[in-house]
Amino acid sequence: MMASSDVDGRTEGSLFSDQNPSETDSLCPSPGPSRPQRNYERIGGRTGTSFCQTLIHLLKGNIGTGLLGLPLAVKNAGLVLGPVSLLVMGIIAVHCMKLLVKCSHHLSAKMNQPSMTYGEVMQYGMENVSWLRSRSRWGSRTVNLFLIITQIGFCCVYFVFLSDNIKQVVEAANATTSSCQVNHTNQTDVLVPSFDSRIYMLFFLPFFIVLVFTPNLKFLAPLSLLANLVMTLSLILIYVYSFMNITFPIDLPKVGRAKDYPLFFGTAIFAFEGIGVVLPLENKMQQPQKFTQVLYVGMGIVTFLYISLGTIGYMCFGEHIGGSITLNLPNCWTYQAVKLLYCFGIFITFALQFYVPAEILIPQVLTHVSERWVKPVDLLLRTFLVIITFFIL
Repeated sequence: MMASSDVDGRTEGSLFSDQNPSETDSLCPSPGPSRPQRNYERIGGRTGTSFCQTLIHLLKGNIGTGLLGLPLAVKNAGLVLGPVSLLVMGIIAVHCMKLLVKCSHHLSAKMNQPSMTYGEVMQYGMENVSWLRSRSRWGSRTVNLFLIITQIGFCCVYFVFLSDNIKQVVEAANATTSSCQVNHTNQTDVLVPSFDSRIYMLFFLPFFIVLVFTPNLKFLAPLSLLANLVMTLSLILIYVYSFMNITFPIDLPKVGRAKDYPLFFGTAIFAFEGIGVVLPLENKMQQPQKFTQVLYVGMGIVTFLYISLGTIGYMCFGEHIGGSITLNLPNCWTYQAVKLLYCFGIFITFALQFYVPAEILIPQVLTHVSERWVKPVDLLLRTFLVIITFFIL
């Protein structure tokens, strides 16, 4: 975090005054503190999220589909090298997140703004370097473009994950039993063909649209809490099954093949998908000076889950581990319920990942719309972005 004097100035000075500056002020780059305010969404103050709400969102933003693929990632790296590499990546990720927030705080105080987005941090940071000053706007646009591509990509993966898993549950329903025996490959032998995956995606489309109509993170907190609870339950069931079916002695390679290590790195990078929501979460806190504590607690839990599930899942299924550990679970109703519970959690995570591109794009358009049409245009743009995400697939 920043120095205590900067923090005090941020919480007690004009940056968080009773005027409650709007979100558009922080999202759209401005030449100085005299930018007119717009009522897109308030930041901080009494309308902001609490410590616990922010922690819930941070966990929800990092625990997604990538977690289920980490046992395969550990297989590609090795039983020892994989967990060690995940720990190193977790430390680097937390350090970069903290550095990002610290830079945001420093530049917010310097520019007399309530908060900053990723693009603004890049822009105003480049303006401090003489030979980069003239290119600062391009720096902001480049960062925003990469963020939009990354987060829309995550949302596309969620569409695929939900449709594929629901399709598996439906097609295997007739063969699903109440007996959960040891399984190392996939016990779903009898499938009843159903609709194409794209039909399932089309079914989820209106639900995603309704979900993203809630632009305020404070209102999403109860849903995030519920999603965290059901995903916790599903992860507990996965942990229990994996623990109970580890075969001793464990004869697995401690270090994987060098040509497979890039595959580990790609899967692990995808798992650390929450960095795109760090600044939006910090911007909405009632007490942003406490975000570092949220970061340490939340990412500590996330890194522990990544390392433990990746290691235990690989120890249980060994060379038979699938792209998602759910593919190795028995075809019984208990573990079909695990898939359904995790699908619900991923459904809620969509709103958090979608929040980032929406936060970048929508306020830019709303600055050119009369006050009368702000809300209809806002909802229309959200609908359009979700439909674009659907058609990319």
